[in-house]
Amino acid sequence: MNPDSITIGRPDDWHLHLRDGAALRAVLPHTAERFARAIVMPNLKPPVTTTVLAGEYRQRILDARPDGSDFEPLMTLYLTDRTPPAEVERARASGFVHGFKLYPAGATTHSDAGVTDVRHIDPVLARMAELGVVLQVHGEVTEESVDVFDREARFIDDVLAPLAARHPALRIVFEHITTRAAVDFVRSARDGIAATLTPQHLLHNRNAMFAGGIRPHFYCLPVLKTEPDRAALLEAATSGDPRFFLGTDSAPHARHTKENSCGCAGMYSAHAGLELYAEAFDAAGALDRLDGFAHRFGADFYRLPRNAGTVTLWRRPTAVPASFVFGDAELVPMRAGGQLAWTLRRDPMPATR
Repeated sequence: MNPDSITIGRPDDWHLHLRDGAALRAVLPHTAERFARAIVMPNLKPPVTTTVLAGEYRQRILDARPDGSDFEPLMTLYLTDRTPPAEVERARASGFVHGFKLYPAGATTHSDAGVTDVRHIDPVLARMAELGVVLQVHGEVTEESVDVFDREARFIDDVLAPLAARHPALRIVFEHITTRAAVDFVRSARDGIAATLTPQHLLHNRNAMFAGGIRPHFYCLPVLKTEPDRAALLEAATSGDPRFFLGTDSAPHARHTKENSCGCAGMYSAHAGLELYAEAFDAAGALDRLDGFAHRFGADFYRLPRNAGTVTLWRRPTAVPASFVFGDAELVPMRAGGQLAWTLRRDPMPATR
């Protein structure tokens, strides 16, 4: 019998887009309400390529927190062909940079300054391995000759597997995996390789983009894949395997930039990130494994302490607004105008003696 509520350790989001300025101030409260910490993506314009820039961005996030919030941003740096190995040392010494992000040039939103050939950054990766700094990977090739639905699998064969072999001590997070091939790669990989999974890839297959017409708010990168792929991802997420953990990839875009002739890639889930995962785990009969996926496994991989405190999810329908205010625009969230099956409550911290 499914429980009417579940209590888990206070969770973290290990892959998040917060943007900047008014957009940051609009979306941060949703994440801060649900998650204690989040790995914040560095693909601003211009990108966050240095520890100094990351420190400045971190302060803007702290300044934007709701009153009373203790949310902690965990910063990352954007790798380019010209990133110097010395930047790894500065990042490691900062105490607030927790990884470097590999965007293949042109792979997704604001990735134009990304890496054109991973061998250009081998000296940087070698220094990261020496210092224990995590590499976070957007895993798609960008060649026009490769079908968009095959780009993750080709990335594994052509880029990720050789990279992992060249740098056997490098810790790698294969972010927002979308295919059975990615699940199989992580499970068969050497120690030090893990993956994050998003709510949209656990709950939907690619049919969602075409249900009754083009659905731009289901367009993200990597794109939704087949039903067998979705089933493989859900099995991995709910398996209790610590190599798979939570990363929403929540990516806010104004409505008018999604609903146009060349719409942006990204789905906004921060308003209900944990509730959507609960739906997926509930459907798989695995609510008892949500704590590991959301609270323990990511912290352990990043070698950070697990959060104190708990949150409780109640099996109570909650309406989702059709949109949120997003600066001077609108933001359309996942499940817009629909309902969530679960409602979140953050529990009070226990008294200390």
